[in-house]
Amino acid sequence: MSIIQDRRTLLTGAAAASLFAPGLSLATSGDMATIRKAAEGGFDASVKRIQDWIALPSIAAENRDMEKGCEYMMALARDAGFQQVERIATDGFPGVFATLDAGAKRTIGIYFMYDVKQFDPAEWSSPPLEARLVDKDGFGKVIVGRGAVNQKGPEATFLAALHAIRAAGKKPPVNIVLVCEGEEEIGSPNFRQIVTQPKVLAALKTCEGVVIPAGWQSPSDGGVSVNLGAKGVVEFELVASGAKWGKGPKTDIHSSEKARVDSPAWRLVSALATLVTPDGNTPAIDGYFEKVRPLTAREKELLAMAAKQMSEADAKTALGVGRWIDDMSWEQALERLASQPTINIEGLVSGYTGPGGKTILPGRAVAKIDTRLVPNQTKDDAVAKIRAHLDKRGFTDIELNVTGGYDPTETDENSRLIKAEIATYRKAGAPVSVYPRLAGSWPGAVFTSAPVNLPAGQFGLGHGSGAHAPNEYYVIESSNPKVEGLVGATMSYVDFLYEIAAIR
Repeated sequence: MSIIQDRRTLLTGAAAASLFAPGLSLATSGDMATIRKAAEGGFDASVKRIQDWIALPSIAAENRDMEKGCEYMMALARDAGFQQVERIATDGFPGVFATLDAGAKRTIGIYFMYDVKQFDPAEWSSPPLEARLVDKDGFGKVIVGRGAVNQKGPEATFLAALHAIRAAGKKPPVNIVLVCEGEEEIGSPNFRQIVTQPKVLAALKTCEGVVIPAGWQSPSDGGVSVNLGAKGVVEFELVASGAKWGKGPKTDIHSSEKARVDSPAWRLVSALATLVTPDGNTPAIDGYFEKVRPLTAREKELLAMAAKQMSEADAKTALGVGRWIDDMSWEQALERLASQPTINIEGLVSGYTGPGGKTILPGRAVAKIDTRLVPNQTKDDAVAKIRAHLDKRGFTDIELNVTGGYDPTETDENSRLIKAEIATYRKAGAPVSVYPRLAGSWPGAVFTSAPVNLPAGQFGLGHGSGAHAPNEYYVIESSNPKVEGLVGATMSYVDFLYEIAAIR
């Protein structure tokens, strides 16, 4: 008996009663047994699909294999049964638009990204493009590779669901609109160009909502969060240079000259210090909190419930931290995570950074920054306020180069999309926390704002971790009874599609 079937039998009382809906009868019909058998039969092909995709590292930040990545994404869509697949040109790297017409009454939108973050092979226990299958203590057999969980593993698992449905001789219970970009990891600077193409926009307008596949089950209890939104983000660089400043050297010079020559590096440090409070934890930019919407009573209620359902110990272990800012309580930490904008230094680059020392006075210094945004902040307003803040303090010479970003998202808790997510998770026996806002960011604002105006979020069982970090992994064969492996995760997408088709 499958893990999903085992958990379903445990549901009783009000929770079970809420599931006696058309979606349940469809999802537990004979179709599901047939589809699951097909998913099990296609297991090896599904694993290879993930491994082959990881082996092609489309990295927008390095302009690495981007055209190949787009072509491969198109091939994956065709192979999964999408009848119409198109390359969509942008001012940057191309996107992909595909449609699967199943002759169904309802349609769901799916968001994919085909790009991944950069990597340093020296930091990995196995080569990041080999996608090796390894045994991971406490999890079972996992794929290790760049993009394993962010997002090629979950995305390929969704495609595996379509393969399984077709192999079982069935049609998907909903029509599907796929919109994919290759610039998510550089802040999606051109994604709106894809979505607002007339034919893409028209197709999205028929959808119940849009989801991005995910694999975020908690290893301690198999729990999942249904996020009602996500923070926005702006990625930018602040650059101080002698050439722009008119002081300091235009190129690196001997450090002995510091006795009489200004330092662009110290200039940048002085500018950075004005952006946050002395502890570095709160933005101090003029007017930055003017548009910040406080948490609603319902959001506070959801966070209080989440604090009881989610493990603080697991969170600290996963992050490698022993305490929160100001030694806050778990509930306070969750509230701050959901409600506060941030200013974060991703990296500082200036002068010599190799082994040993090199006595130079650098002519240029760069800070790589990201700021996370909450409702009702916007990317454009945040950038304008940061620029004005620096100028007011005399840092007009500091360059502000925006590399990408987008606004926050919000989705109605009572939308069919959210209801279908919750119902599917509950049928799988996965504990569900409804969470007001994901602290991370994704370009869902393109879907939730005009002219699309759709609910949007994340969905998927399974587990992986290490996004943007060394040894990123995705669970394939789970040794943890609380967490689904590849087949169980595949079936969660199948179940979700049936739920979308039927939920009222």
